[in-house]
Amino acid sequence: MTSIKSLRWLMRKKSGLSDGGKSSFKMKQLPFLAVLCTIMLFIVYRTTKYQYHQEEVYPSTSGKLKGLPRGIIHDNSDLELRPLWSRSNSRSKAVYSNSNLLAVPVGIKQKQNVDAMVQKFLRENFTIILFHYDGNVDGWWNLDWSSKAIHIVARNQTKWWFAKRFLHPDIVSIYDYIFLWDEDLGVEHFSPSRYVEIIKREGLEISQPALDPNSTEIHHKITIRARTKKFHRRVYERRGSTRCSDLSEGPPCTGFVEGMAPVFSRSAWYCTWHLIQNDLVHGWGVDMKLGYCAQGDRTKKVGVVDSEYVFHQGIQTLGGSGHRMTKVSKPQRTTMVYSFNDILWFLSVILSYFINNHNNP
Repeated sequence: MTSIKSLRWLMRKKSGLSDGGKSSFKMKQLPFLAVLCTIMLFIVYRTTKYQYHQEEVYPSTSGKLKGLPRGIIHDNSDLELRPLWSRSNSRSKAVYSNSNLLAVPVGIKQKQNVDAMVQKFLRENFTIILFHYDGNVDGWWNLDWSSKAIHIVARNQTKWWFAKRFLHPDIVSIYDYIFLWDEDLGVEHFSPSRYVEIIKREGLEISQPALDPNSTEIHHKITIRARTKKFHRRVYERRGSTRCSDLSEGPPCTGFVEGMAPVFSRSAWYCTWHLIQNDLVHGWGVDMKLGYCAQGDRTKKVGVVDSEYVFHQGIQTLGGSGHRMTKVSKPQRTTMVYSFNDILWFLSVILSYFINNHNNP
């Protein structure tokens, strides 16, 4: 009897030891399971985030590009020239040295001035694109840098027409700044690198170099160079109906650059490209709307750089604007010019007035 009790006691003890061993084993497994769960959660998180990023970058893949795998899709490009003969692995490892873009509408008559402009920008590793509105491309090939530039030809088209069709945001997405300049700007006192340094430091999303006070054409006082400043964001003026003060919140007193030499950040150009309408030709008035694309407060994000300034020659192209421009730096008496049709309309109004009075005494 005693032996049976002893046997039962031994079996209970053995059973207790075995349970304790299992419990201790389970306790040892907990840290490992915790680490494993953490790793699995991290993998799920990264996978979900990657898929979300892919859907955000390629919103059209769910519709028009359903048949293409995500890894093969590349929805943006650039304006960098590629060598004709090169290995595929060297192309894939290409590093973009040009982080800024200069785009200029040009005609052969301004070849000398454009040559001086482009040479300055090429030294600063800018990508150059020329829009030939006169159709003459062959006349540029004797310039050393011509083969490094991109040439696009469309007769009698303006800067904004070219920009809308050839500077799509997905095409210029690698460039930090887009310089969309006219061809009649003198750059003797302008350094592209110093200019970019200033607008980066001051957070200017849309900007332009100031105009030399002796320029042939100056349309707005805010664009005139202030000799004692590096840059300015507003102007103080009392002329006609214009009253510019610290309370002014829009153009032409503050938050304004003119269409002759605008410079856009990548984000600002994305907005501006969508702002440009397909039928926009000369661009008159579009400069008053650029502040909408300032990526914030236009009074802070838009400015004119004084230390790096240009000379505006005011050369009319594509038949000219049809309007006589005057410099605002020197007050001048305004002269009203009427056409023959205006005079006929004025006489008809007077005649109808007398006829009406005669019939209704």
